[in-house]
Amino acid sequence: MARSRDHSARAEHQHAAYGRDTHGDPYDDPYAGDQLAGGRFDEGGPGGVAPHRRRRRRRWPRVLGALVVVLVLVIVGGYFYLDSRLKRESVLVDYPGRVADTPGTNWLIVGSDSRAGLSKADQKRLRTGFAAGRRTDSMMLLHYGSGGTSLISLPRDSYVPIAGHGSNKLNAAFAFGGPKLLVQTVEKATGVHVDHYAEIGFNGFVGVVDAVGGVDICVKENINDPKAGLKLKAGCQTLDGGQALGYVRTRAFARADLERVEHQRQFFGALMKKAASPGTLINPFRSVPLALNATSNFLVDDDDHLYDLVRMMWAMKNVSGGSGVTTTVPIGGTGSSAAAGSYITWDRSKSSKLFDALKQDQEIPQDVITK
Repeated sequence: MARSRDHSARAEHQHAAYGRDTHGDPYDDPYAGDQLAGGRFDEGGPGGVAPHRRRRRRRWPRVLGALVVVLVLVIVGGYFYLDSRLKRESVLVDYPGRVADTPGTNWLIVGSDSRAGLSKADQKRLRTGFAAGRRTDSMMLLHYGSGGTSLISLPRDSYVPIAGHGSNKLNAAFAFGGPKLLVQTVEKATGVHVDHYAEIGFNGFVGVVDAVGGVDICVKENINDPKAGLKLKAGCQTLDGGQALGYVRTRAFARADLERVEHQRQFFGALMKKAASPGTLINPFRSVPLALNATSNFLVDDDDHLYDLVRMMWAMKNVSGGSGVTTTVPIGGTGSSAAAGSYITWDRSKSSKLFDALKQDQEIPQDVITK
């Protein structure tokens, strides 16, 4: 009889598993207790019931999300900070008879001889002279679009009409009326609408070159020009900021300014290639100084922004990589006048052919490409 009662009690206990707590009997449920603790039975809770354990929430999604937000804020904030550092001037203004917009994108890139930011010691070391104000000896048209990318030098001694000043050398337009008159003169002489303007002085040029760790240039022949403070051996080498400034300024050649503009195109292309290289962009010790130097020393039009300069840099990189065209406006002859002194003239037929290609965003014909 006792056996029967015992059997009935056990059966009743087993059937009650869905209706009441059976954790008090470890023999009834072999999986009772804290399974995470290796099957130990825990009677620490009230009435011998194991306390409820909170599931630990994973924090890494929140941490990752917070890091992404911070990164976005840093990038956006950094962009607007750098953009605000650009020097701006109202350059691309309308005037009566202005050339209408043309296909593709056109930049007028100007190197000025502004000594702003250079100490007297720097001016002496770099052999820049001590003249005040700013003039220009370097002017290039950069074009990119469906017709390809091209970089065209506009020699400073080019004899062209200048509004309100008769005909004179191209760089005289800058001296007479600054960037506004220079842009107007270039547009009238070429028939090409200028969309963007960028200008950099001596100090900015040196700073940008040094920020990227120098630029690799292959020098064709020995150069010794005390006026530019330059002495280089022929061969491939890395030029620092001071040497680079002398390289793009020197006229110690038989072809004087015409060979200088070749060096300017060569160097600017190599500079942009170095600036856009992974070794510069992913290296904060190069990219940060480059960004700070470039944005504080480039003068652009009021409507130009940092992303415009980045596009310009990539276009210049394409030119230096061999996928674009570099040339000088075809030269027709020379002359002189009392107002301008010695000057050069453009070959009307070939230069028209060149600029017509730019205006129509087409490839430049091979027969008008010169050094």
